[in-house]
Amino acid sequence: MLTLPRAVHDHMVAHCLVGLPDEACGLLGGDLDTGRATTCYPTRNLAASAKLYTVDPKEHLRADRDAETAGGSIIGVFHSHTHTDAYPSPTDVAQAPDPSWHYVLVSLRDTEPVVRSYRIVDGAIEEEPVHLLGR
Repeated sequence: MLTLPRAVHDHMVAHCLVGLPDEACGLLGGDLDTGRATTCYPTRNLAASAKLYTVDPKEHLRADRDAETAGGSIIGVFHSHTHTDAYPSPTDVAQAPDPSWHYVLVSLRDTEPVVRSYRIVDGAIEEEPVHLLGR
């Protein structure tokens, strides 16, 4: 399960909306053991595409260092799907670098953004619950 404080959720969704018409992306920092995110790290999409995302490696490094300084780690990556469901594409699955991470998708296809999270291990996709804290 991925646990998101409302502020982290809202920051992530806002970053995805600002990224339109391209996909937006970023990282989540927190506690990998509990699956609780504590920080949203919006990053630049180097692909600058409505169909692909590439997290800026320099921003990834800064986020990683910040998360470690706070006593946590990077626990996942998020990105938006501008016109499709919040479900990993074949490209998303091929790019999934860490089986311990949470892979969060924000669909902007409909009026209200839809947030879903997955674990991707050896190409197998398994949806996990997203628990929102607060508000």
